[in-house]
Amino acid sequence: MKGALILLAAGKSRRFGTDKLSATLPDGREVWQASLDAFGELDFLAQRILVVSEDQLHSSWPENLTVVAGGQERTDSVRAGLQALNPEITHVLIHDAARPFVTRDVIQRVWESTTQSGSGCPVVPVTDTIRQHEPNGSRTLPRAELGAVQTPQGARRDWIEQAYAQLTQPATDDMSVLESAGYPIHLTQGDPANRKITYADDIPGPGQPQSMNFEIRTGMGYDIHAFSTDPDRPMWLGGVEFDDRPGLEGHSDADALLHALVDALLGAAGMGDIGEHYPPSDEQWRNCPSLRFLVETAARVRAEGWNIQNVDVSVLAERPRLGPRRKEMTDVIASALGLRPDQVGIKATTNERLGAIGRGEGIAAFAIATLTRSVH
Repeated sequence: MKGALILLAAGKSRRFGTDKLSATLPDGREVWQASLDAFGELDFLAQRILVVSEDQLHSSWPENLTVVAGGQERTDSVRAGLQALNPEITHVLIHDAARPFVTRDVIQRVWESTTQSGSGCPVVPVTDTIRQHEPNGSRTLPRAELGAVQTPQGARRDWIEQAYAQLTQPATDDMSVLESAGYPIHLTQGDPANRKITYADDIPGPGQPQSMNFEIRTGMGYDIHAFSTDPDRPMWLGGVEFDDRPGLEGHSDADALLHALVDALLGAAGMGDIGEHYPPSDEQWRNCPSLRFLVETAARVRAEGWNIQNVDVSVLAERPRLGPRRKEMTDVIASALGLRPDQVGIKATTNERLGAIGRGEGIAAFAIATLTRSVH
């Protein structure tokens, strides 16, 4: 069974006042990005489809997304997402990008229900008393029998495609479409924290209780390597090979910049240090590209639910000159971490001829990484 995520981000945000999906959350991410990140590193998802408005279609989006234009109504946007499904997809999760606080537990329960029973719909108990308007007044509905529906909502691909093919009027959620086509709806446990952003004050601000939905951590890394006595030893910094020789001495390629960055990421996530994961006593890491360490470390921290917000590195060296290669290094690191280039900072300075670095005996690097994770 192979699943697909259809993330709906084509809404007009009329009640919010501006585009709520590009609004910034307390951890620095935009709303749509936080919703997408919630579904990161899930092995059962073989495809991720982002449905955006027509005017956003040609914006810069992550390469691992299928991006399509939505329509005037939510049902139009879902149809656009369904049309973009790859042939091998068997089950579909549909999520409103305006729900950035969804947890892995909610997603997992919906997926299990979808694959076992054909559909999955997260629901939370209604806490307010609900009155229904009627021609001659109103009446109270039995609160114990009511539930508030959330997303993601899941369904077998053939069911949801057939249901939307039969639909003749707009609908506000996918289970009502499935139900109208005669398919069974299976409820799962939702989460009160999985709320939908509708109005501007739904965005938690600093000091508000809602801001506790995010844990923010910062890690620091440091590394230093001496220049090699081998005159032909390659020089690697920031995942880029420099013509300057000799390079740095070390068990791997001795990329001090990337080693510091790996330690910063591991430190922020509370996952030890580079020596624990890539010990120099292990021959498999001899002359290994440090870029591999960085890519694998990023996957490790994301598997623990962490999102990488930005990294910043300072290099102390008398040589080589980093300025001409700074953009190249930035792009390499951004690609390895799945970040935008503006989320990667690289700075360089000399040590003013002081100490071992100032005497040109080696290179040192400091790195800082900021991670965030949803908590409830």
